[in-house]
Amino acid sequence: MKQTREPAAQSGSKYRWFVAGDINGFFGLMVDNLTVLSFLAGILIFVFKYPAEIVYGKMFPGTAFGVLFGDLVYTYMAFRLAKKTNNPNVTAMPLGLDTPSTIGIALTVLGPSFIYLKSQGMAVNDAAMMTWYIGMATMMIIGIVKVIFSFIGGWIQKIVPQAGLLGSLAGIGLLLIGFIPLLDVFGLPVIGMISLGLILYTLVAKINLPKKFPGVLAAVLIGTVLYYILAPMGLVGGSFTPPAMQLHYGVPLPTLGFVHGFIQALKYIPIALPFAILTIVGGINVTESARVAGDDYNTKHILLTEAVATLIAGLCGGVAQTTPYIGQPAYKAMGSRAGYTVLTGLFIGLGGILGYVSFFVELIPRAVLAPILIFVALDITVQAFKACPPHHMTAVAFSLFPNIARMLQIKLSNPDVIPIDKFNQLLTLPGKVLPETLVVVALGNGFILTAMLWGAFVAKLIDRKLKQASVYLGIMAVLTFFGVIHSAIPEGNMYFPWQLQDFIRQIPYQFSSAYLILAVMLFLLSFTKESKEAVNFSEY
Repeated sequence: MKQTREPAAQSGSKYRWFVAGDINGFFGLMVDNLTVLSFLAGILIFVFKYPAEIVYGKMFPGTAFGVLFGDLVYTYMAFRLAKKTNNPNVTAMPLGLDTPSTIGIALTVLGPSFIYLKSQGMAVNDAAMMTWYIGMATMMIIGIVKVIFSFIGGWIQKIVPQAGLLGSLAGIGLLLIGFIPLLDVFGLPVIGMISLGLILYTLVAKINLPKKFPGVLAAVLIGTVLYYILAPMGLVGGSFTPPAMQLHYGVPLPTLGFVHGFIQALKYIPIALPFAILTIVGGINVTESARVAGDDYNTKHILLTEAVATLIAGLCGGVAQTTPYIGQPAYKAMGSRAGYTVLTGLFIGLGGILGYVSFFVELIPRAVLAPILIFVALDITVQAFKACPPHHMTAVAFSLFPNIARMLQIKLSNPDVIPIDKFNQLLTLPGKVLPETLVVVALGNGFILTAMLWGAFVAKLIDRKLKQASVYLGIMAVLTFFGVIHSAIPEGNMYFPWQLQDFIRQIPYQFSSAYLILAVMLFLLSFTKESKEAVNFSEY
């Protein structure tokens, strides 16, 4: 829908910071954050068997406090903009937990760290605490990177083609945000499909429910009520266990606990760095969309706020970064002002401290919340293709592959699926080619940065900028050699390749050589007459 600027307000107009539309905005933004927290807990507790008391009592309070801080600052910025422009209809920028990185870090940092530490002989509680420290340290690293990149985010956006930036995000959306929740939907098929159908009906087909009842709220309410009616009778599949009627209190006090996990967190920089960059670039885009809708926020202030909110969350025990949400014009269209960010910040922030957020997370079945994430995944994936030039769609599609490898790696390296001894044997299975499991591990490690670089390389190739394409290949060769991407070690560690075991050592040498040879080939081909011929992009 085309957005237009609102007419200038008369001098002296009073800012209407809380109106009826803020109620709708609150439910939308609150449920988004609640859904992300639910899947953070679900992945750690149910997939990786992580202790629930540490998730709810230590991770949630700091994570939620970051949301409270960011939303309150964005609310203040709305007041300031309204005063500056004499516009009584300013809509605050929505802030919440970043969906791709929260789920991605749970699946690729926290969960694997916990499994690895236990495999090294650590007691469950000790491994869980160290994992928490690693998660905090990862947030601190992301926050520091975001502070730095908030000043140069525009430059990154200019030099890296959209196919690389958005393609890597599309892969995360499709595989991590979309596919995993889809398993939850079909884990409770009757309940899950009813909720999914309502989400598709209202958000994808854009058909209003009677009386214009909010679709997300309807999906959550109807799905939850039906679950507690049908599940005790055994009519939804699986066994029914009533939720624990208890609150998990936790105070988000600043702590230096992240220092204990900082060294181990460094090996996750190939995952943390792209996530930080993606939120910076996303912040630039959403600030521009707000500007088009009539609210001219300062981009640097928007980016610095979410960076500081992430740092505060990490310092207080949080393990998920905050970000300005896509859709500020949508909140504006539903009539929201600044009240919805105040309500969301207070509800999520105080809920993490007082424990009622964890209560709702346990109360609402994940199959009911999963369709919301599926919609987010679809929206992210579709936008990646729509926002890029049509002739770069192949580059976007190519950038999805590393995410597939990462998904396979997560499943294969889970001891509940394949015993650790058997998994290690598969990594060194002799044959005429490199072992398939080892190749999957290598392609999956550093998957976000790999996807970004693959998309950029193919986009430059399509544009017949062969020298630039060869530069991207050269960068990948260097990063591969030291395990920044394509690490041959299942945990994704960086290394000096000559220190690896003889068989595993083939990955950095073979992969790097492949990238270098292709880089030289494309560089030489850039001097041919054929490579300089004008391209007809309408053929794509």
